[in-house]
Amino acid sequence: MFSTSSTQRVTGLAAAAALVTVLAACSSNGTSGSTTDTGTSGSGSTLSTVNVWDPYPQYDDSSDWAKYLQTCAPSGVTLKRTTAATADLLNNLTTAVKAGNAPDVIMLDNPAVPDAASSGLLAPASDVGIDTSGFDANLAGPGTVDGTAYGVPIGANTLGLYYNEAILTKDGVDPASITSWDGLNAALAKVKQAGDKGITFSGITGEEGVFQFLPWFWGAGANLKDIGSDQAVAAGQLVSDWIGKGYAPKSAITDNQSASWDLFLTGKYAFAENGSWFAQAAAKLTDFKAVAVALPGKDGGAAPVPTGGEFVLAPLQNKDSAAHYALAKQVINCLVGADNQVKTATQLGYFAANKDLRAQQIASDPVWKPWAAAIEAAQGRTTDLGADYTATSANLSTALQGALNAAGDASKVKDAFTQAAQG
Repeated sequence: MFSTSSTQRVTGLAAAAALVTVLAACSSNGTSGSTTDTGTSGSGSTLSTVNVWDPYPQYDDSSDWAKYLQTCAPSGVTLKRTTAATADLLNNLTTAVKAGNAPDVIMLDNPAVPDAASSGLLAPASDVGIDTSGFDANLAGPGTVDGTAYGVPIGANTLGLYYNEAILTKDGVDPASITSWDGLNAALAKVKQAGDKGITFSGITGEEGVFQFLPWFWGAGANLKDIGSDQAVAAGQLVSDWIGKGYAPKSAITDNQSASWDLFLTGKYAFAENGSWFAQAAAKLTDFKAVAVALPGKDGGAAPVPTGGEFVLAPLQNKDSAAHYALAKQVINCLVGADNQVKTATQLGYFAANKDLRAQQIASDPVWKPWAAAIEAAQGRTTDLGADYTATSANLSTALQGALNAAGDASKVKDAFTQAAQG
């Protein structure tokens, strides 16, 4: 999701609606191509279990996702799935690699990939036999670190602006007017004056809040190499004013993306900044019609949005590496090979990370059409900074929290960003 990454902790109604019924399984040997590798190393060691870690604890073993993943078990091999929150996976992987019991396959939120690679936790894709061709450059970028490719995106997602059509119609707001910050603020003022609630978003501490802040940050012309710039402060002032003026709930300071979505589902809010992974759920709402449009940039046009979603990777193995990598290759090929990319992405409410396959996916379901341009223009969070992104994101999160708690106080907002930049 932003993940999860995200990226993306879908709960309640959203979880039920976001997943489709179990789709066609991968081929019986767990591949979508012609490879017939087995979990046998050059020394003859045979592995009977392939261990897969994913960041989707919201999907238990009875879920469609868990059942779908099981179809990727290589022939004669048991697939053991372990799931943990995105925030925990990298730490768990560090411990497992050092202890010599790393999983065969791991799915990491894309900003964590440079960290994991730089820390020596991942096997290069060429060592494993992972096919890294055919993925969009803007979506595949985080998987290459210092010129070495480590993995491929399992899919991609991004952020947009949902609106409650009934509220906007009642309050006389024309959605076509929301093409800049001024247009959005004018709409929020009009909605509040009419007695309705404004906008929900996630400002929670950590990467999830930063993920949702980046469209405003980039939309102001700010750059991650200077988070104390005037443009960065302007973005902080925008969301701070939303709290101060009562356009957004104070809970936005601690709401994650699922919580902010749940507020929008009450039907009381005119707008919600949230992810494309909720698009299928939004299309099935019966209490009101939710429409998705691009998030506006400061001075007009669509704001640049961050790419969300996880990468599929093979951790470094110090024992029986050939056998582990052979199994990892089969599972990864099953998940993101050309025959199955759309099936896998749809299971998670994601887009396929290949332009041609994504075009087929979008054509098959009109729910995706408003998101097509956004995902193709989305930016990688680690593109400019690589492994340094993690520290910068932490500082930006601190600045965001200071701005939101300032509730519109301009001097406090500026101080928050100035101090965070020094940190």
